[in-house]
Amino acid sequence: MSDRSHLIATGKPFQFDAERDAMFERLVVRYPTRESMILPSLWLVQEQEGWVSQEAIAYIADRIGTFASKVFEAATFYTMYHLRPMGRYHICICRTLSCWLRGKQEIVDYLRGELGLAPGEISEDGRFSLEEVECLGHCGTAPVVQINGEFYENMDVDKLKSLLATLV
Repeated sequence: MSDRSHLIATGKPFQFDAERDAMFERLVVRYPTRESMILPSLWLVQEQEGWVSQEAIAYIADRIGTFASKVFEAATFYTMYHLRPMGRYHICICRTLSCWLRGKQEIVDYLRGELGLAPGEISEDGRFSLEEVECLGHCGTAPVVQINGEFYENMDVDKLKSLLATLV
């Protein structure tokens, strides 16, 4: 594989920043094969950039010595990896039964009306993105909303209004 394969889409190389590069080096020794580093490497990219670009996929493939198609396959299989930029505040709302029964749809309807944001979209100002996801594992405190990885339980429209007002 070419060291230049991460230049494919934009001509701009991707690389880990110093912190992520050090994390990669610490992690790689824990795994039985370098190919086992696909998922942790995708996390490092997303942590650094907020999403996983084609350049980053090619970079990971080069870095661990595999094919970009294998990295892409993993990135598209797992829903937690974003293959396009997300809003500054990425809102995930559980769409499974417990959350549905306890008012999840009212929250989605509020976001659609208040922010003009439907699931799968990014607000025009780039501030918010919304995604309906599978179970977030908080069924007993449904509905649950996750914003940038932080969980908010027993959510309702009034609580969400207050929460959104605190986001700068």
